[in-house]
Amino acid sequence: MAHFRSIRSMIGGIVLFLFLVPSAFNAAAQDTVSFTDLEAFEKPGKTWQVAGDVIADLSEKGRLDIIDGFGVLVNLPTDKDNGRDLFTRATYGDLDLEVEYLVASGANSGIYLQGMYEIQILDSWGVTTPRAADNGGIYERWDERQPEGQKGYQGYAPRQNASKAPGLWQTLSVSFRAPRFDAAGKKIENARILFVRLNGVTIHEDVELFGPTRGAMAAEEVSRGPLRIQGDHGAVAFRNLRITAFDNPAPELRDLSYAMYRGKFDAAPDFTALQATKSGSLKALTASMAGDAGQFVIRYRGQLDVQTAGNYSFQFNFPGGSGNVSINGKEVGTSGGANLSAEMYLEAGRHAFDLAYLKVQDWVAAHLGAEIAGPGIRPVTLSDQSLLGTRGPDPILVDPNERPVLRSFMDIPGSYRVTHAVSVGSPQQVNYTYDMDHGSLVQVWTGGFLNATPMWHSRGDGSSRPMGVVVHLGTPALSLARLGSLAEAWPSDTLGSKFRTNGYRVGTEAHDLQFLYEAFGLQVEDSLEPLEDRKGIRRILHLTGSLENTYLRLAVADQITDLGKGLFLVGDKAYYLKLGGDSALLPAIRSSEGQQELLIPAKENIAYSLWF
Repeated sequence: MAHFRSIRSMIGGIVLFLFLVPSAFNAAAQDTVSFTDLEAFEKPGKTWQVAGDVIADLSEKGRLDIIDGFGVLVNLPTDKDNGRDLFTRATYGDLDLEVEYLVASGANSGIYLQGMYEIQILDSWGVTTPRAADNGGIYERWDERQPEGQKGYQGYAPRQNASKAPGLWQTLSVSFRAPRFDAAGKKIENARILFVRLNGVTIHEDVELFGPTRGAMAAEEVSRGPLRIQGDHGAVAFRNLRITAFDNPAPELRDLSYAMYRGKFDAAPDFTALQATKSGSLKALTASMAGDAGQFVIRYRGQLDVQTAGNYSFQFNFPGGSGNVSINGKEVGTSGGANLSAEMYLEAGRHAFDLAYLKVQDWVAAHLGAEIAGPGIRPVTLSDQSLLGTRGPDPILVDPNERPVLRSFMDIPGSYRVTHAVSVGSPQQVNYTYDMDHGSLVQVWTGGFLNATPMWHSRGDGSSRPMGVVVHLGTPALSLARLGSLAEAWPSDTLGSKFRTNGYRVGTEAHDLQFLYEAFGLQVEDSLEPLEDRKGIRRILHLTGSLENTYLRLAVADQITDLGKGLFLVGDKAYYLKLGGDSALLPAIRSSEGQQELLIPAKENIAYSLWF
C-alpha cells in the first residue's frame, strides 16, 4: 500500500521558471510549462497536483513526500484511485522535448509523443542489461493475436542503463519527427526518434517507429497529437518541461547553378574575367563535379526560398580551403578556414544566394556541406552531403576490462583541470576519478568508462572524458582538515597540511585501488570499491596518527538534507550519501561560504557509500 504525506516548508510557494536562450541552431519558439497550475492539461485527474518539491522514501515502494508550493508536477495514485493519463491541450508534430523527472521507488510511468509512441519511465536503478521496458526504452508494439511471449515486438532497449536512483532528478531530452501523410491522408513516412538522451547520455539515435507502441491513445497515427504522461502506474514528479515545436516549412534553394574554375585562389576572384572549366544547374549544393582532388573555386548562385520571416542560422564546411556566402548581396560570413557559422534575419520570400568554395589543399577530397535552421525549423541540409568535415575523428574508447586505470588530465565544471587525475573503471560499470593532488574523490559515474580521444588523437591535450551518467562532487580539496571549531572555514588548498601523496596500491582485482597520502601528520589509506548491485560506490578510509580536532568532509553542495538513519540527500537531488552503521560518527551539516558541508569527526576507520 502506498502512503503519501505533505510537508510544510519555508520554500513552499517558490515558483520555478526556466528561461532558455536558444542556441544558433535552435531558433524555434519554445514553450516552457512552469507548473504553477494544471491549465496546460486537458481534464487532469485527481491524482495530479502541483507542489514545491518532492522527496522519495527509498525504504517504501511507491512513496513520495511532497512539499507545498509550485513548480513541480506530481502524480500520487492511491489504492482508491490508480490515476489516469495526462494530456496536453496543445498538439504537436515535429518537436524537441526536455523534461526533468523523479520516480518513487519501484514506480512506473512514461511519456507518449503525440499520445502514440511511449518513452518508458521506470525505476531501473541497478539494472545491468536494460530492456525496452526499462527506463528510457522505446516501448514495444503489441499484437494480442500472437501467442504468449510473442505479443510484444519492435521495442528498443536503451544503449546503456543511464538511470539514476529513485528520488533523484533525471533529465530526458527527445528529438522527434512526426509521421508524414499525403493529401489523401495516407501515411508516406514513418515517425522517427532522432535521438533520446537520458541524463546527458545518448541512448537512442535515428530509430524508425513503424507504428504506435502498446497503450497508444488510438490505432491510427496522426500528423499532430498531444503530449501524454502516463499516470496510472505509480508515483512520479516532473519539472521544467520545455517543448520546441518545428512546424514551419524549411527553406529551399531554387534555380541553383554553378561555375567551376581550376587553379589556386586564395580569395574570391573577379569571376567576370575568368573562363569556367565547368558549369551547369544543380538540385543541391555539391562539389562532386570537381573530382576527388585538385585546386579550384566553385561559384554557386540561386534563390533561397524562405516562407517564414525570422532569424536564420547557417553552417558551412569547406574542406581543404575556405569560402564566403552572401544573401541579397550582403556577406553573411567569411570562413577564413574550413568552417563558417553565420546568422541573418530574413523576410519571407526569395533571396539571391551566392556562395564561393575555394579549395587550395589539392590532396583533400572535394566536399561541401551546408545547413540552415530558423524559426520553427530544424537544421536542414542544403547540400548533397552532411557536414561530415565537422564531425571529428572516430572516438578512442577505453574498455575497463582491458585497461581499468587511466591517468590523464580531467576537466570538471568550473573550468577546473585536475592535472593528476586517476580514473578507475570496473566490470560493474561503476567508475570514478580521484585527484592525487588533494587526496580527493572528484566524480563518480555509471555506464561507459572513458573517451580518450582528446588525449590520444593527433597531438592531444592529455585529457579524457567520462562516458556515462556523471555526478560531480565539487572542486577538489583535501578531504581531511584540522579545525579549531566547526565555525572555522575548510581550507581551500593544501598549504600548512604537509600533504604528500604516496601513490596507490593495486588490490586483488585490477580496478581495486588504495590511494596513500600523508596530511596533518596522519597516514591515510583511501580505498574505493563499486557496490556489487551497480548502485554506487563505497569509500573506506583508514587513518593512523593523532586525530585530535581532525574532521572529514564528506560532501559540499548548495543543499544537504538529512533523511535520517545516516542517509543524506546531496545537492539538488544529485546523489545520496549513506554513512556506515557506526553511530559514533556524529555527522554535522554546517553552512560555510554560501554552501553546506557534511562533516564528521575523524576516526581510525571510516566507511560510507554514495548512491547515484
